[in-house]
Amino acid sequence: MIGKRVQELRMKKGLTLSELAERAGVAKSYLSTMERDIQSNPSIQFLEKIASVLNVSVESLIHPDQEAQSPKRTEDLDEEWRLLVRDAMASGISKEQFRDFLEYNKWRLNKDKDE
Repeated sequence: MIGKRVQELRMKKGLTLSELAERAGVAKSYLSTMERDIQSNPSIQFLEKIASVLNVSVESLIHPDQEAQSPKRTEDLDEEWRLLVRDAMASGISKEQFRDFLEYNKWRLNKDKDE
């Protein structure tokens, strides 16, 4: 089911299997087996990479019937932000580490304002 949803979204975006695999940084062969429902239990990391390129939420890949009921997960991001997020994910930075960095940066900016 997830594979068919990915295939449908990929085709709507006008992407080939190779293009989606390359942009998401995943193996084309694995993506192909998933789209053909041979591989039916992809990792959350895999789904996050695919969802990011397709500009949808992971939830909408897993539960397509709920897509219309749930609000958009993010605002549209320009390509530079997408690449930055993709690079951060590829480098192994966890969401928690990224949140910690943002919190520290907010704290530092507020501290600078107070001085």
